[in-house]
This record gives sequence, C-alpha cells and structure tokens, in this order.
Amino acid sequence: MFAGTRIRHKLLFYYSLLFTLSLSIGFATVYVITRDTIEKNIESELHNTSTTIYNLVTTSLTVSIKNYLRSAAEKNLQIIESLYQDYKSGLLTEQEAKERARRVLLSQTIGESGYIYCLNSSGIVVVHPQKSLLQTDVSEYSFVRDLLVKERGYLEYDWKNPDEPKSRPKALYMIHFTPWDWLISVSSYREEFKGLVNVDDFRQSVLDVKFGQTGYAFVMNNEGTAIIHPQLEGVNILRVEGLPNEYLGSILTQKNGRVVYSWKNPGETEPRSKLCYFSYIEDYDWIVGAASYQEEFYGPLQTIRTLVMVTFIITMLLVLTLTFKISDSITSPLRNLMEKFTDASKGDFSLRMAVTSKDELGQLAMFFNRFMEQLGDYSSNLKQQIQVRQEAENSLRESEERYRSVMEAAADPIVIYDMEGGVTYFNPAFSTVFGWSLEECLGNKLDHFVPVENWPETELMINTIREGTVLPATETKRYTRTGEIRNVSISGAAFRDHLHQFAGSVVILRDITETKRLTRQLMDIGDNVRQTIGQDLHDDLCPHLIGIGGLISALKATIKKNNGDGERLAEKIVDLIGEAASKARDLARGLCPVHLVAYGLQSALNEIAEKTQLATAIHCTFSGDPSLKFHDNTLATHLYYIVQEAVNNAVKHSDASSIDISLEQKDEYIHLWIIDDGRGIDDKQKGKGIGLQIMKYRVLVIGAFLEITGKSESGTIIHVFMKKTESIHH
Repeated sequence: MFAGTRIRHKLLFYYSLLFTLSLSIGFATVYVITRDTIEKNIESELHNTSTTIYNLVTTSLTVSIKNYLRSAAEKNLQIIESLYQDYKSGLLTEQEAKERARRVLLSQTIGESGYIYCLNSSGIVVVHPQKSLLQTDVSEYSFVRDLLVKERGYLEYDWKNPDEPKSRPKALYMIHFTPWDWLISVSSYREEFKGLVNVDDFRQSVLDVKFGQTGYAFVMNNEGTAIIHPQLEGVNILRVEGLPNEYLGSILTQKNGRVVYSWKNPGETEPRSKLCYFSYIEDYDWIVGAASYQEEFYGPLQTIRTLVMVTFIITMLLVLTLTFKISDSITSPLRNLMEKFTDASKGDFSLRMAVTSKDELGQLAMFFNRFMEQLGDYSSNLKQQIQVRQEAENSLRESEERYRSVMEAAADPIVIYDMEGGVTYFNPAFSTVFGWSLEECLGNKLDHFVPVENWPETELMINTIREGTVLPATETKRYTRTGEIRNVSISGAAFRDHLHQFAGSVVILRDITETKRLTRQLMDIGDNVRQTIGQDLHDDLCPHLIGIGGLISALKATIKKNNGDGERLAEKIVDLIGEAASKARDLARGLCPVHLVAYGLQSALNEIAEKTQLATAIHCTFSGDPSLKFHDNTLATHLYYIVQEAVNNAVKHSDASSIDISLEQKDEYIHLWIIDDGRGIDDKQKGKGIGLQIMKYRVLVIGAFLEITGKSESGTIIHVFMKKTESIHH
C-alpha cells in the first residue's frame, strides 16, 4: 500500500500519530514531576521544621547550662572576695584565706560529677579535687589556652577522663579573681544538666509550628514519653494501644532520619499514612521531630491522574489502530539497516546494503555504504591517534605526579590559587604550619588568616602577582588556625594556561618566626653587651684615668716645686690622660646612652641633635611631643640607635646642611622622622649599606614599619611608624 510513497510522507503520518502518544507521555511526565515536586516540598518542609526545632531546643539548653554555671561561678567569686577582704582586714592571713577558699570550692559538686578548679594566668593548676594535678602546667590543652585568653566567659569542649572510653561534651564558665590570679572554673558534662531545662520556655514555640492541615512538631525522650505534643503530652506513646508502636520504636532506635507509618489520632476512625522527620539531641537524650499526613499534600494529583488516564486511553486506541498498518512499511527496511549497524558495531566495516529503491530508504542505503567506507578509514586513523594520545597522557600524568611529589615533600608551605583567590591546592607543610586542612579550604579564600594590619601590604603582593610580576621574598605576618601569629616570608608568581592566559598563582610562605626571635635575641644581646662595655668604661676606666691624671698633676706640682726638669713631660702626660678620659667618656655614652636611662628617649634624642650640631657644621634639631612616655627600655633603645644610625649616615654621606628629627603621635600611631636636605639616597643604595640593614632589623624587632624615600639633590626622609602600645603613654 505504501510501496510508492516517499518516506517523508510515511514519516508525516507516523509522527502525526506519534504526537498523540507523546501527548500522553507528556501528561504522565507532568504527573510524575508534580508528584515528585510535592513529595520533595513535603520532605523539605518537614526536614527544615525538624532542624528548626532542634536548634530551638539546643539553644534553650545551652542558655540554661550557661546561666547555671555563671551563677555558680559568680557565687564562688563572692565567697572568695569575702575571704580576701577578711585577709585585707587582718582577720586571716593570706594563706588561711586561700586554704578556706580551696575548701569551699572543693566541697561543691556541679551536676553529678562536675567540680570547681582554679588555674593561674600561666596555666598552672592551683586548686583541683585531684591533688596529683596541683602545680601542673595544663596550658597545652586548646580549651585552657582559650580560657587564659578570655579570663571570663563560657566555653564548650570535648573531654575524656583517663578511665573513660571516649570523650564527652563538657561546659565551663570561668571568672578571673585578679588579686590571687585565680581563674575560677566551674565545669560539668552537658548531659548532667537535664534537670535545668524548663520546657515551658519553648513549648509554645514548638506547638506553634504548623504545616499542611494537621502537621505538627513534637519532642519526646528516649523512653517514648511525649515531652511536647499537641494531644499526647506526658503520655508514653509506646504503651498506648492502637498506635504503630513498631514504627515509633524505630524512631528511638534510629535517633536521626525519617519514617513513614500509619497513624490514627484520637477521634478518627481510620489510620492514614504519615511522614515524620526526626533528630537526636545527644546531650539530653531527646528526639525532636515533625510529622504530617501525606494525603494532605496530594490533593492536586487526583485531578491530574484522572485527566492523564482518560487522555492516555483515547490516544492509545488511535495509535494502536493506525500505527500497526504504517510501522511495517517503515520498520522492515530500518530493521535491516539496524542489523547491519549491529554487525558493524562489532568491528566489521566491510558490510554493505543492497540499494533496491530510489526513495529515501534507497538513499539511506547509499549513505550507509559510503559511511561504512569512511568509517573504515576513520577507524584506522583513530587507532593511530589514540595510541599517540595515550602516550602523551601517560607522559603528562608522570609529569604531574613528579611535580606533586616535589610540592608535597617541600618543607615550606606552598599554596596554589585561582585568579579569583580561591584555593585549588596546598601541600602538607601548609597544614603543619597553619593548621587548616585542604578539604575545608578548597575553593575558598584564605582572607581569615591575614591580620587586619597586614592587609595593605598583602594587597600590594596580590596586585604584583596579578600583573604577572614575580613577587620577591617579602616579610609579613599570618594567623594560624589557633589564632597564633606567625612571621612569614612570602614569594610567588602567576602561571598561565595553554591559551597563555593567567590561570592562577603559586605562593610560597616560609615560616621565619623562630629566625626573627633569634635575631631579636641576638640584637638584644649585642645591645646588652654594648651597654655593659659602655657602663664599664664610664664607671671604671674613666675614674681610673681621672685618678691617674690627678696623681700626675700632683707629680707635676712636686717637680715644679723642686725646680725639676720633668715638669714639661709631666704636663704632657696630664694632657694625654685628659684626652684619654674624654674619649673614654664619649665612647661610653655612645655604647650606653646615659640620657636614655636617666631622662628618657626624648632627652637622649635631643642630646644626639646637640652633639651633632657641636661636632659638625650641620644644623641639627629635635622636636618631640613631651607628653609621650616610653616605659619599655628595649623599645626606646632600638629607636635611639635607629636615629643615631640615620644621623651618622646623613653626616657621612649626604653633604647635608640641616637635619631635622621629630617624634609625634597621630591617631593610634607613633611617628619618628629623620629628614635631611643632602644628596638623597637612590633605590640601588637602599638595600646595600650595613647601617640600613641594621635599621631594618631593629624596626622589624619592635614590630614597626620603615619607609625610606629620597631623590637626588632633594635629601632623604626616613620614616619609622608603629601602632601605640601599653608601654607608650600619652
């Protein structure tokens, strides 16, 4: 019947009928998608509700624990303060007051097994129920370090006693009693605070949670008793007849998850399918959940189901009647073609089809034959290309493994970023030094380990790398995961992808904290030795020379009185001894700045200016804020020698006619300026001089910043600035 019909006409008939079938499939798809969407929404709503209730309950529990522990800590603080006042009033000795305080603290029990103990600010145990722990340094524990930093407040941590199989959550509240340096710590396991929880604080909030028509939330304990429930509060649901106790018991067994069961509320005649999501509060052995009847969410599906079924039946009647007659005329040649394709898929590309007609099927047979010829050629070429590609991939894999092994074996932390600053990899050394794992940082930025005061220089480093310039080793600071600040030397560079576009950057961070600590110790030792030598010269050698001068003066008078010929030589010896004493005194002042110790930094800087002006033809002045007081002698000594080195450099190398020294405070920073009008210092000279290197080391040691600017014939400006600390008062 269809032998002379063109294939496009056959396909027209076929797809016209197939459209009807597709419509039915579309309705079925809509039904399934709608059903799945409704189910997902139900589960999502129940899950979110369960999570919300869980958070509500756990928050209330935490507040109750915190308030209880704080109350106990504050009460004991009052007791200790009272004993301390008895000591101050002379009623007790300090030792008796402390002993009574210990007995009071150790006589109390927090919860079932909790207790009160005290540490000092160095982490040494001074009060504890276990006498073996007294005078023990426990600062190695992370929660103790947090306690020493906070000195007052609430902490949660996991703790395992030596006789217990695993750690358990523990809560602590501490208050610092400053006169005795006692950190009063009240602690107990969280699970022992069940009796503190006031369910009335959050009962109504839980009962107000509604979804669907009859959906509700509930809380029950590990025995199955409903703590919060719209209808069964206070009832053990496992013992109520007619309830699905088997499924409800599985909730107590699983602790977390979902369950579907049949449930009949009081007053209803038939049970209905119910969906419940639940979560477990381990510390208090409670289960919170949210449940609702499934049928309340499936109302729209009933109408869709009826429409889909009617449309499907009508369409199938039409399709089955017409498709049977058409399919044979189209599918037979196609089946033959599929058989050829099946055989060809096994690797036989020599197969060909007989061309029996000139319609589309005949043309398809010719296309098949041509395709098989080309496929044979492509197969041969493809095998060769696959072999070449496999060899290249093996080489690339070996190269990647080699470079990864190098990075993982490197002692310095290495981080690879993408161009947006997200972490794509860092080596084990990074985790060792800074504490973060690759899994928690992957794809994220590491902004949190950059101290706020180091952001300006960090942004300069980032811009340098993004511009394609290699970043030389630059010193800065970074946080570890525990909040410790490490001094690091950072270097890095950007890398490009196969299109020669910037794809990311590689940054190496060398931990130089210990090196800087040793450098500071070395410089402090040098300064101490210098001061010792200067003090010895001033206190020992100078008086000795002066004494010799006095004896020789007496000798001169004796010789003169006796009209001796040695008077002229004695006078010469007196002059030489005087010069030696003067030089020893000057040397002592250079090694040990007496004014710095006796009168403060500003007086010592003013003396530098006066001596420079007297010894040279250079106009040298000092101006300072007289209200600034430096109580850290080490800090003042470093600033003194920085100024001394800067002035000496200006005198020796700049041909300056004036030098201005100033010390002032702006906002939260202290600024020290040394400005001359000489030749200036160029960029090539900034890193070569030993004096400049020593100045840079001193600036780093005291945690300050150094800026050196200078232009030819315009002079040099040396700017030292640092954040104001407790050792500097205004």
